[in-house]
Amino acid sequence: MTEGPPPVPGGRRSRDEREAARRERDARRSGGRNPTSPAAAPPRTRLRRGRIAAAAAGALVLAGVLWLALSLFQPFAGEGEGRVRVVVPRGSSLEQIAELLERRGVVGDSTFFQLRVRLAGRSDSLKPGRYTLARDMSFISALDALERGIPPDVVVVTIPEGLSRPEIARVVRGRLDGDYLAATRRSTALDPAEYRAEDARSLEGFLFPATYELRRGQRVRRLVERQLEAFRERFGSVDLRRARSKNLTPYDVLIIASMVEREAQVPRERRLIASVIYNRLRDGIPLGIDATLRFETGNWKRPLRVSELEAPTPYNTRKLVGLPPGPIGSPGIESIRAAAAPARTGYLFFVVKPGTCGEHAFAETDAEHQRNVARYDAARERRGGRSPTDC
Repeated sequence: MTEGPPPVPGGRRSRDEREAARRERDARRSGGRNPTSPAAAPPRTRLRRGRIAAAAAGALVLAGVLWLALSLFQPFAGEGEGRVRVVVPRGSSLEQIAELLERRGVVGDSTFFQLRVRLAGRSDSLKPGRYTLARDMSFISALDALERGIPPDVVVVTIPEGLSRPEIARVVRGRLDGDYLAATRRSTALDPAEYRAEDARSLEGFLFPATYELRRGQRVRRLVERQLEAFRERFGSVDLRRARSKNLTPYDVLIIASMVEREAQVPRERRLIASVIYNRLRDGIPLGIDATLRFETGNWKRPLRVSELEAPTPYNTRKLVGLPPGPIGSPGIESIRAAAAPARTGYLFFVVKPGTCGEHAFAETDAEHQRNVARYDAARERRGGRSPTDC
């Protein structure tokens, strides 16, 4: 076998020989590993990369801790803004209170609020009651307010929806000074004529039902002023275009709303009951709503006598056609809205549906209505004359 010429002693190596020698040196330095692979990085490089990764992880942890601290302690949050009415029922748990505050917009996150309260060791210090809070309060501000509770010099008066003046007077009696019936005949805070009620004999219907906080010792006149202010604000938000198209005045809407409030036990039926009233007014049929007669007689509980049902009095809507002279109580905003824009139906009748909690069976024809009445009467007879409702 013929070999190539021997290398020239002391001569220059070829490029291939130099490359081979370089690879051999690199292999000895890297312990035989591929010097271009990541695992072959020098120890100093690996150490530097580890430090960078550890620093990045530490920064993430620090950011998380900072975010948690800001969320819990809210160093930039304040007392909030606006007024939010919140009722904390007696016996409510911390979780229930936190969820209530979040729903009402008082705090931004119920879970963080609970955690903040527990960290402060004040889980058992939140008091029930009716509060006026603010939107977007800091956790600690809301906590402080609920821990203080209702001030001892504050009287909280709750006026249920639909009550008449004499009924409200009984609620207020002994809690505020003065005669509620006398204070609600007239007031400089509201002129009924603004609502086309020039002949109104009192402020019946305008005394908005809600919860009011007053200083102990104030007179009922201040409560009346607050009620009328609330009525102006809430009634002013109601769209009356549908009612005006039927030639109904704002006072007419208030009268209808007061009847709807007394008749509707289920919220979704408000607009249906209002539609029955509209349809009967359109057709010239007596409304037949006994609540108007109960208002006139002051009898809200005992059965009406035949003589009362037959009497041709201004509030006997079984006898007269059209609306009664005035509201039979002060309705809430949902009944006012229903009276201003009732459902579009052909219903002319309704009667309580047996086996329900105040629901009604509605009918377009008298024949259908009589069948509903027969079912009601049969159910009542089976109960020995008691109302066939399940509440």
